[in-house]
Amino acid sequence: MRTTAAYWREKLQLTQHVEGGSFRETYRAPLQIPQHSLPANFAGDRAASTGIYFLLEEGDFSAFHRIAADEMWHFYDGITLHIYEIRPDGRLLVHRLGRDVEQGEQLQLVIPAGSWFASSVEETGGFALVGCTVAPGFDFADFELADRKALSAAFPQHAGLIALLTRG
Repeated sequence: MRTTAAYWREKLQLTQHVEGGSFRETYRAPLQIPQHSLPANFAGDRAASTGIYFLLEEGDFSAFHRIAADEMWHFYDGITLHIYEIRPDGRLLVHRLGRDVEQGEQLQLVIPAGSWFASSVEETGGFALVGCTVAPGFDFADFELADRKALSAAFPQHAGLIALLTRG
């Protein structure tokens, strides 16, 4: 059976994500980590871990953003997802999440806390269905969507890419 983005959106009951694409939270650990046990950049207690499905189609993108925790990505279906990571030191890494390990794609990868990252599907008509696991668990209080002008000023060497993968 050949799957489509529409199939996954319906079967997994995905909704629009603020950064782009579609998602649904699938797991939130009942174990809570108290704020006093977390680094100072967490403003409250957090679940030990969270998980989501995330679907991205060609023609859309996940805009540059960063979170306070590490995020592990898992490939499920579709074609290669390009994940652009700007480390705090300004180094740009381009990750290829997909199943063609012979061509350097990865089935899993981790984006470290504090890195700016964005993603896109770069094949006409393609989509990528992936999963993301965050530990300590994701909370929108820990989410920062990039401002194009501010991120370009911080990393002028990547201003062209930032212009393509931000929403304002």
